[in-house]
Amino acid sequence: MEIMIPAWVDGVLCPVEKLDVHKRGLKHKAVSVFVFCETELLIQKRALGKYHSPGLWANTCCTHPDWNEAPADCATRRLSDELGMSGVDLSYVDQLEYRADVGNDMIEHEIVDCFIARSATQPTVTPNPDEVMDVRWVEIDTLRDQARLQPEEFTKWFQIYVAKHFDQLFAKYKNS
Repeated sequence: MEIMIPAWVDGVLCPVEKLDVHKRGLKHKAVSVFVFCETELLIQKRALGKYHSPGLWANTCCTHPDWNEAPADCATRRLSDELGMSGVDLSYVDQLEYRADVGNDMIEHEIVDCFIARSATQPTVTPNPDEVMDVRWVEIDTLRDQARLQPEEFTKWFQIYVAKHFDQLFAKYKNS
């Protein structure tokens, strides 16, 4: 099945096949979700069947919206599709842009709408094995250290989020 995502070609936003977007390094729309419980962030380890960045840790959920899909609707849909999560209250945080080589001759050049959910208790998580091989809750301070000391265990985009956008995305959830 061909998945079409919103990407810019010659300055015009249009639907382009997802794999083609990554092979050509086209700038495209994306969504990232960060679910917090107190000072812990839920992270996921990408399934080994993913065509790029398999077996690496990433934020709670990340994806590309379908053509004409609102970012908030996409975030809610993918939390359900990837992690079986529902009923979390998402708040829009910001839009970020990054470009990274993700291996296999592919480039992620994303304009990312970021959403955060905060829960007093850990929500039920039922990972879809086609998408996610593992999940864990990690203290923000610990996660920052791990991403710096063991970058090879994390996706390129998550490394960028931690290194360049930490205050914006995570600082208010730290212990200290």
